[in-house]
Amino acid sequence: QSFKLLGFLDVKNVPCARESVLYGSVGSLVVGLGHFLATSRVRRSCDFAVGGFICTMLGYWFYCRYNLAQQRIRQRMIREGMKNKLLFEGSSLDPERKQTGNE
Repeated sequence: QSFKLLGFLDVKNVPCARESVLYGSVGSLVVGLGHFLATSRVRRSCDFAVGGFICTMLGYWFYCRYNLAQQRIRQRMIREGMKNKLLFEGSSLDPERKQTGNE
């Protein structure tokens, strides 16, 4: 069963959404509790906790999406390399084939 955050973000099907929400909640707890222990002001600590949640969630979201995009690019390059290897293997266009003066 899927869980929708704010009514539109499907946490189960969107890549990086689950981890971002989890890291955001941990960041919220750390920032809010740390501010409360330092100042003993409850309302201000809650404000800091919300800000910590947003900053941590967005920070990890962009980090995760960037790594996911790089991984997809590497997979595409490997897939094209394997296709070219099969296509050019044994032909005169094969880069691994030794070039001799007779050809």
